[in-house]
Formats: sequence, C-alpha cells, structure tokens
Amino acid sequence: MSDLPGAIVLGVENAIGLTVVRELGQHGVPVHGVARDADAVGIVSRYCGSWSPRPSGPVSQWLPDLIAQTGARAVLAISEPDLIDLSSLPARIGDCHILTPRLAPLEKVLDKFRTLEIADAVGLLTPQTWQPRAGEDFAERAAAMPYPLVAKWSNPPEIQPILEQAGLEWIKTDYIRTPQELAALLDRYAPIGRWPLIQQYCRGVGLGQMLYMQDGHATLRFQHRRLHEWPPEGGVSTYCRAEPAATHQAQMALSEKLLQALDWEGQAMVEYRYDPDSDRYWLMEVNGRFWGSLPLARYCGAHFAWEAYRRAVLGHTDPAPTARDDLRARYMVPETKRLARILLAPGCIGDPFFRRRPFADLTAYLLDFLDPRARYYVFSRADMRPWLRDMAQIFRKAVRREKR
Repeated sequence: MSDLPGAIVLGVENAIGLTVVRELGQHGVPVHGVARDADAVGIVSRYCGSWSPRPSGPVSQWLPDLIAQTGARAVLAISEPDLIDLSSLPARIGDCHILTPRLAPLEKVLDKFRTLEIADAVGLLTPQTWQPRAGEDFAERAAAMPYPLVAKWSNPPEIQPILEQAGLEWIKTDYIRTPQELAALLDRYAPIGRWPLIQQYCRGVGLGQMLYMQDGHATLRFQHRRLHEWPPEGGVSTYCRAEPAATHQAQMALSEKLLQALDWEGQAMVEYRYDPDSDRYWLMEVNGRFWGSLPLARYCGAHFAWEAYRRAVLGHTDPAPTARDDLRARYMVPETKRLARILLAPGCIGDPFFRRRPFADLTAYLLDFLDPRARYYVFSRADMRPWLRDMAQIFRKAVRREKR
C-alpha cells in the first residue's frame, strides 16, 4: 500500500487519460478514475486503483462529494470542457488541489487569435492571420492574403455548439488554394455571422515544446518532433520522436517567455511548424491541456502529471530528472488510418504540399515494429489490459459494421 495521497483523474477513456493514470500509479499515487462508460481503457489499467462512472450535471455539483468519498488530494483532467468547468472552481477544495488552469490564462490560450497577438508582442514568429468580422470588405482582404491558406477556428469549444445548432459541420482545418475557395468558405458561415481564422500556410514539420510552469518559470521541459499525423496533412500526432534538449534551445526560451506572458501555471505544449531549410519556427497554438503525444514524454521520463502532483501535493522543489531523448512513440489505430489514407484514398488529403510516398510509408510502417526505440501509446508489456480492451472494442466495431 502506498502512503501517498490519492488523485482523481477525470477522463480516462483515451490514451492521454491512460497515460496520466499510468504515470501517477507508477510513482505510487493511488488513482481514482472517472469515466463516461465502463468500456474506458484507463479503468482496466493496473495503475487505476478504483473508478466511478461520471455523474450527470456540471462538475461543480458532484466533484466535492467525490473528493470527500475518496479522500483525494489532487484532481487532474484531460478534456478542454472539463478544464473550462474546473477553471471556475477554487484552486483547492478543502485539502484537495485542483491541478488545472485558472480561468483568465485558460481563456487566453483557448482564443488562438489572442494567443497569436501575445506571441507576436514577445517576439515569436507568427503566421499572417486574419479574423473575418461582419462588415469588413471580404474581397479586399481576400485579395491581400498569401495563398495557400489554412482556416481554423479561434475558440473551438465556444463555436462547436453554435455550428451544431445551425446544422453546419465542425471542420478542424480547411485548406484554401484560391480566392474563389476562400469566398466559398466565407459564404458557408455567413448565416451565423462567425468565421474561422484565415492564416497563411506554413511549411515544415510539427515541433512541440512542453513545459511545466510554476511561479513564472519552467521546472520541466521536453520536446518532440511529429513524424506522422492523422489526418496526414495535420492533426493528431500518430508517430513522434523525442528531440535532444541541446536542440531548439533559443526557441525553448521563447516558449517559456510566451507562457510567462500568458500568466500560465502548470503543463502546456507550445506547438510550432518548424521549417529546417529556413530554420524558422511558426507558432501554431498553445495547448493548455495534456496533449496527445504525452505517452512519449512519459516513456522518456518527462513526467508532467507527476510534476504537477509532487509540487502541489508533496511540496517538492527539487529539479525534475533529465529526460531521455532517444525514443519514439506510435499511436497505432490512427497511424494505421493514416497509412490507409495514403495508400487507398490520397485524394482526400487536403494539404496541397503533402508529399505522398506510398512504398516508403508502407515499408516504414512494418519495419518500425522492429525498432528498439519504438514505444506505443496504449500497448505496454507492463500493463496489457488497456491494450486488450482496445483491441476487443475495435473487433466489436468491425463486426457491427459487417452486419449492417
């Protein structure tokens, strides 16, 4: 039995929540998971000591009772909606630390346009960005933009219910090649009077710099390069590798400076498009929640959930251990979808500059199973049950599709 106080993790349905459970559990923290259904992969982890189904209603209505029942001294959450709900609660409920961002900095980070403004002010390189507003001369602005362009919503949690109510599809990223395509996109959203950010396309690879901030300074740093994403043109990281700490040092200092300007406390990932040819780093956004590639950080020893817990709950002030930088991690279900898209449906890839290499991608997909540096988001020899449950769910879904 561990002598450490327990922690509650909200949202153990996916690989991110599973990673937080594993990380805390490996450090001896008793973990209580909260899941939306009994099929969640996180609740069968050997590191999840107990779990409960998520009650209906706002978090504020049921979380205090759950804290009292479990005796937890920390609450961590995965999803943006939960972060938003928790941000309005006190930073502590009794002796329990709510280890999520506070409302004011979270609002800045969720507003991509505001984040870009702050980043520009502190010296980061930001893409040319236009936020269309009612009454503007759209034709004039469209003519002045550097094509191709990318369209993405400034504040996804805010706009998603508005789109749903209007019967409009939520599209995370749109690629725009011509002024005519831009005009069509602007017309699409005219009925709601709200439009996504229109941003210059930035060439390069995805680079994520992760920091844990306390009192305006980073106590833990880690960085990775995205090798593959789903969809292939950009999205969830499906294959990533750790980057040595000696690289991108000047940019890491700028990332810390940006988080200071945002008054950020806790973990965050500053996301860039890095162009090795020009050595330029284009800021994409700041991810204020636990990110999708968190498993790679855990395997390398950069333990962000534990960093939050040990500093808040245990009062530790000693430096975090130096992380490894020689590992890679694969998210196999979306990684397989990516390969299928490249091989079978290349016309669905929206990025006009995406380089398709079918044979090389197929070969690498197979050979990477033999790479001793490779780790996996869900599969773990030390904790097999989440992977077995994940495979069973995939099999059941496939059977249901065949019966239709």
